[in-house]
Amino acid sequence: MKIGIIGAGQWGSALDFALSQKNEVLITSRHHHDLQGFTTLEKVLECEYLVLVLPAQVIRPWLASHPISKDHKVLLASKGIDIQTGKFLNQILEAYLPLDHLAFLSGPSFAAEVRKALPTAVVVSSKNLALAKRYAEAFPDFMKAYVSDDIIGAEIAGSYKNVIAIASGISDGLGLGNNARAALLARGLVEMDRFGKHFGAKDETFLGLSGAGDLFLTASSKLSRNYRVGMGLAAGKSLEAILEELGEVAEGVYTARAIFSIAQKEGIYTPIANEVHAILHGKNPKQSIVDLLERKE
Repeated sequence: MKIGIIGAGQWGSALDFALSQKNEVLITSRHHHDLQGFTTLEKVLECEYLVLVLPAQVIRPWLASHPISKDHKVLLASKGIDIQTGKFLNQILEAYLPLDHLAFLSGPSFAAEVRKALPTAVVVSSKNLALAKRYAEAFPDFMKAYVSDDIIGAEIAGSYKNVIAIASGISDGLGLGNNARAALLARGLVEMDRFGKHFGAKDETFLGLSGAGDLFLTASSKLSRNYRVGMGLAAGKSLEAILEELGEVAEGVYTARAIFSIAQKEGIYTPIANEVHAILHGKNPKQSIVDLLERKE
């Protein structure tokens, strides 16, 4: 395949490395990067198959101001919810492209390990399974790619796990121990599934790579930006200082706000996400632990 990647941050660069093993890949970004296939956006848009790797909050304004064609096929490799509209990213993209031209990448895949060609497994989700298989076949041998038709499940799992990862970082940062983290992840997975089923997602998505797989990875390693946000909050740092120290986007910060808003509107029970949202807005993390332990459900 000839594939164009839009976004050359850590994840975009890792996907460039991975997909270049079996395909011709062009990549572009706002800023120049020293990558073999780096070129202009115009050249990248000449590719029929695209991989979009922009921060979730950038995607809607980017699509509104760039000439993407309805003939393009797009694999979205970003995870998050648009906080301005409260829409999932598939809903944002569907305004610009036919649904059967869209696919979504999820699963446990730290960029640093992908760049080292370490083994992992991912999921390509699309209502067009032929397109999902086309993208899945483009991945190198060290990335086992499965296909699924549960777009909304992949979207919600990929977004929600970042919020639970912040909670996990807080738990570890407070020194609450392995038991507490395990309980938090188990209940976090139940909460993600509950939220997802409200929008028609499948249980199996949350029990698989997109849900449990990505959650266990993101919520247990300092390679995770969202986990590090939680560690910083537990240490009493301000959110502004944490994000400045990271120097990168931590999507869970935005997703917590979006989930809180959606859950309030839709009447979905999301206790962990609610507490993460409260901590991000100044609540003492230790009080959140007390409140979570005292709840009746």
